[in-house]
Amino acid sequence: MSKQIETDLKTFVKFWLVPLFIAGVLFFFYKALAGLVIVGISIFLALALKPLVRKVNSFFTKHFGTDKKHQSLSAVFAYLIVVIVIGGIIAIVGPVVVNETARFLQHVPETFQSAFGGWDGINNFGKAIGIENLQSEITNSLTGISNNMLGLLGDNLVSSVSGVADIVMKITLILVLTLLFLLEGPGLMETLWKNLGAGGDKKSVDVAKSITSKMANVVSTYVSRQIIVAMIDGCAAMIIVFILSLIIGFSPSLAIPMGMITMIFYMIPMFGQFIGGSLVTLLLFFSSPVAALVFAIVYIIYAQIENNIISPKIQGDALNLQPVIILCAITIGMYMFGLLGAIIAIPIAGCIRVLVDEYPKIKASRD
Repeated sequence: MSKQIETDLKTFVKFWLVPLFIAGVLFFFYKALAGLVIVGISIFLALALKPLVRKVNSFFTKHFGTDKKHQSLSAVFAYLIVVIVIGGIIAIVGPVVVNETARFLQHVPETFQSAFGGWDGINNFGKAIGIENLQSEITNSLTGISNNMLGLLGDNLVSSVSGVADIVMKITLILVLTLLFLLEGPGLMETLWKNLGAGGDKKSVDVAKSITSKMANVVSTYVSRQIIVAMIDGCAAMIIVFILSLIIGFSPSLAIPMGMITMIFYMIPMFGQFIGGSLVTLLLFFSSPVAALVFAIVYIIYAQIENNIISPKIQGDALNLQPVIILCAITIGMYMFGLLGAIIAIPIAGCIRVLVDEYPKIKASRD
């Protein structure tokens, strides 16, 4: 027995418009994902700079009095300080890494001769394990690898150039948007809350404003304290390298760049300290294997002190997240957005915790 279902035009239109609207929103996010990521990074950096902006603003207020113009000047000064510092780090660390790598490559023949006895030693070792001409095998393998690499470089040359241009454009957009969010972000948020409150639902707006403020505070607090610990870590590595240079006899000028390397990589949660220490150990190995070994031992000892005493004292309960949640957040962020995702994963997890903690207030505001 068949039944005939009748419906009016309005219901029919709603039935089809809802899935079409959802599909349109998903398509928008898919096409605009790169742009949304850039905007999100800019907002994150602007929030991270808030503590520094407040410090600069308090300095202006103390010495020049209260003025609305000081807020904009504080944002610009804080922004310039960070850009100059990052540019200085790149200018100092980059040449050192290149020079140490070049020095290592220059001494490869001597190292090869002293370590293996040259090709005669390699061939003798090959005969001992049943290979008549190990030199020829190694040479052929290296030739094949180099040919494949040259082919890949030739195929990807044009895409690499366009990729570099794309990266430069994205970095420029992030820098510009970050400055604009620092200057205009507070005003935009005040206008938003004012317009939403004009609708009459003031209680919900107040709750949303409070939660947003707490989330912003989570991001700025975590990043500022992470930078403090990173600076301490970099200073410790710099002092270790400097002392080793005086004892063992390599260039003391390596101390500052090595400290900067550990400071930069410390910003990567959980794994950054290991990566930075390993990279410094490798670079020191190019100058002195003994110095590299001693640095690795001393830095591991210091890392235990830092992770168990220094970092907990400074970070405190800024996020109040369990280690398993932190690791899960880093894993998800890393697989979604790579290294950048790993860096921003923990403060985002902290923001989610704020939403969970404030859920009773959100629910009460709707009643």
